[in-house]
Amino acid sequence: MRRNILFYLDNSAERYPEKIGAADQHSRCTYRELKSASERIGTGVAKLVPGREPIGVFMDKGIDALSAFLGIARAGCFYSMFNPEFPKSRLLQMQSVLRGRYIITDANNLSRGKEIFGSEKVLLIDELNRTSADVELLAERLKGALDTDPLYVNFTSGSTGVPKGVAVSQGSVVDFIDEFVPLFGFCEEDVIGNQAPFDFDVSVKDIYSALKTGATLVIIPRRLFSQPAALLDYLCDNKVTAMIWAVSALCLISTFHGLDYRDPETVNKILFSGEVMPKKHLDSWMSHLPKAEFVNLYGPTEITCNCTYHRIQRDREYPEGIPIGRAFPNEKVFLLDENDREVTAPGQTGEICVKGTALALGYYRCPEQTAKAFPQNPLNDCYPERIYRTGDLGRFNEVGELVFEGRKDFQVKYMGHRIELEEIERAISRVEGIERCCVLFEEKRQRLLGFYQGTTDKTTLHKILKETLPVHMIPGTLRQLDHFPLTKNGKIDRKQLLERKSQHAG
Repeated sequence: MRRNILFYLDNSAERYPEKIGAADQHSRCTYRELKSASERIGTGVAKLVPGREPIGVFMDKGIDALSAFLGIARAGCFYSMFNPEFPKSRLLQMQSVLRGRYIITDANNLSRGKEIFGSEKVLLIDELNRTSADVELLAERLKGALDTDPLYVNFTSGSTGVPKGVAVSQGSVVDFIDEFVPLFGFCEEDVIGNQAPFDFDVSVKDIYSALKTGATLVIIPRRLFSQPAALLDYLCDNKVTAMIWAVSALCLISTFHGLDYRDPETVNKILFSGEVMPKKHLDSWMSHLPKAEFVNLYGPTEITCNCTYHRIQRDREYPEGIPIGRAFPNEKVFLLDENDREVTAPGQTGEICVKGTALALGYYRCPEQTAKAFPQNPLNDCYPERIYRTGDLGRFNEVGELVFEGRKDFQVKYMGHRIELEEIERAISRVEGIERCCVLFEEKRQRLLGFYQGTTDKTTLHKILKETLPVHMIPGTLRQLDHFPLTKNGKIDRKQLLERKSQHAG
């Protein structure tokens, strides 16, 4: 039971039954109410499906979605968040991988859910919430639970053009959260301001840190992230103390000088991840919150949230950039060179690899890609030991801190999301009238650039891409070319395209 996230919920409901456990823009609920909702929804799900089955959740983030997650876990199943903002084709791709019998939705998304997934697959959250809890049924499900059972499947971009579902177990989440919470001093007095979408694993830290400690989870509406002043008012009005945010969200406020309007004075810790934090934006935040702790976090979805951290030192200049730091307890982070030899010398670059209990189970229904990304540790020929090869490059500095050096392939980190450039290229190539295309990521200005040959105009291409890709995967710049620059081997010269980007921006 202790290796299951339901222990967090049940323990907090027992200790703080009338305390607000979660709040969104529409409502608030206590820990007692959250536990009761999970039991009712869990009973409704358990009566329809056996344990260890996937259930999609098709609704905006909020208390209903959180209750659905916990109810699904209560039924001994696992959840996958289907973002309603995604285009139909993307959602169908995800469902083709998940193949869940049912999708839970709310009244706002019911008609679209039925249209996409079929009426027979859609369950309404309000109806599940009216189910009478069957304590014996739920106890039986929990009795048979294992810590290796999946808790959720989060979808990321896939190089084959089909999203990859990263399956993460109950035990991996508990293993991570049990280290994460004490390391940064989360407690029942915290008010955690959730920024990340629920299909993004940054939200896992928000949700389960709150449940473990009895803190309050404040789910911030997505619309506020284009309104810096209103966003700051929301943080202040809700007395938020902790922000576990993507770098891009923090930079949105500092870019538009939102902190000159109002300081969120109750915030005492800000943990950021997803991209490299620009030093000038970090300095702005630190100057406005002189007593808050700032932490740089690193780690892909496949290792359950994060594997390294670095506490920002206010008196340090960071001329070589902010390091991603040192490994979390119970995780080993190391570097391998191109010959799979360990890199230990300071200044030498290698691929960042991770081992430990926090590793994801692998990619759902995708054994070949799982085997490639989660191979046997080449440094260990004595017993089976999986590692995760991140595809990121890093080096150790002179004091033993890990420094991020970029990607080794065509995968990039943009707006907090990991994106396979090949997936975007495949989407563009499928458009009628496109002969050839190339997508690049401009690191310095943090933007996606799309180049193509063909007869399709930019406006039409952009419109079609909106129907097939999430917004964060659509290049902000699309440029139609007469011909591509080529290398001596006849391949598209990506380096030359980047060098000529000023001519091609449009």
